[in-house]
Parts: sequence; C-alpha cells; structure tokens
Amino acid sequence: MKALSLQLEPYQQLTLEWMRDRHPVPYLREKAAALLKIAEGQKVEEVARSGLLKPRKADTVRGWLKDYQRHGLGALYQRPRRGRIFPPGASR
Repeated sequence: MKALSLQLEPYQQLTLEWMRDRHPVPYLREKAAALLKIAEGQKVEEVARSGLLKPRKADTVRGWLKDYQRHGLGALYQRPRRGRIFPPGASR
C-alpha cells in the first residue's frame, strides 16, 4: 500500500495548529493533531497507534486524512446523526 502524505499550504498549517491548540471541541483538536503529524511525515499507522491521546484504528485516521484532502476543513466536523425519537411523554 502506498504511504499517504499531506502537503499543507501555510494558511492550512496555521488553521490546523489553531484548531489543535485552541478549538473548544475535543474531537476536532484530535483530528487536527493527527493531520499535522501526517504533514510532518509520520505514517498514518504510527499516528493511529501512538500519536494521539488514545490509540485509533489506522482506517479511522486514514479516513480523516482522505476526507480533509477531498473536502477541506469542513470535512473534519461530524455530521448530525439521526437519533431515536421518542414521542412526548414517553419514558426512555
């Protein structure tokens, strides 16, 4: 399998660094940290295994990278999920 890499423009680097260091949403800080490590030359598998606060599957980190490459920063945000809808007054 070909090693994945990430080349960042200066504005992308600064944006991801801000997101990693200051964004109020933890999952976005984690994704930004992973992308920055890949841009520095670390392998996806290495970042997934030991480069984050907790180990992730390499496919998960690979997905973050591919989404970012295809769709930019907006792809890092989680999409709204459909949850279970309970009728008013029903107990859970």
